[in-house]
Amino acid sequence: MKRIVLLLSVLLLTGCLNINRSSYESIIDNTIKSNKNIYNQYRNGYKFYLPKGMVVTDSTEYNEVIRSNKNNYYLYIDVISYLEKRDSIYRKETDNSIYSQSFANNKKTGYIEIVKKNQKYLVEILYNYAKIEVIVKEEELKNAVSKAMVVLSSIHYNDSVLSNVSRENVLSYNEENIDIFNTEGKEDSHFLTYDPSIYDEDDTEIPDYDLIK
Repeated sequence: MKRIVLLLSVLLLTGCLNINRSSYESIIDNTIKSNKNIYNQYRNGYKFYLPKGMVVTDSTEYNEVIRSNKNNYYLYIDVISYLEKRDSIYRKETDNSIYSQSFANNKKTGYIEIVKKNQKYLVEILYNYAKIEVIVKEEELKNAVSKAMVVLSSIHYNDSVLSNVSRENVLSYNEENIDIFNTEGKEDSHFLTYDPSIYDEDDTEIPDYDLIK
């Protein structure tokens, strides 16, 4: 029994070290390539995989709030862009960006931008016609990028369902039409607001790295 517990601890710590030693480029590339078409979250028109340790706390048509290690990941599915096969627009680097880069896999394109917000960091990733935003501590950055990319790269759309959804019906749930693909000239995101009181708790939970080699 002691050997099993010790082995599990070593595997978890090794995964953590591998993530922290990896570059953002390699985390994104490895996550995209390791997508095994496994799903555990099913919605009307799409499905995706949620890694262990993450839980959906709110799901409102094409919007998800996902909780992990006391951080909220805000997921937005842009169904209209998927239906119109509209490519993503790369957001230009801002003065507060510590990392900003576009990337692609086959016909799917995306970008990542990390911006310093006071003592925290806003991670913004757009890929596969969806976007995730999360605010984390500096030591959580690479783990957050890994988890966000796992979710985004796993999203699979159901064309037969979505083809019957009109543009008006898709947007009717939201009073404001927020185009996440057009972010140029916007100093702050309309999708995620920063409240320091929410993000000052300490993380003690060991994250799951089983999808990243």
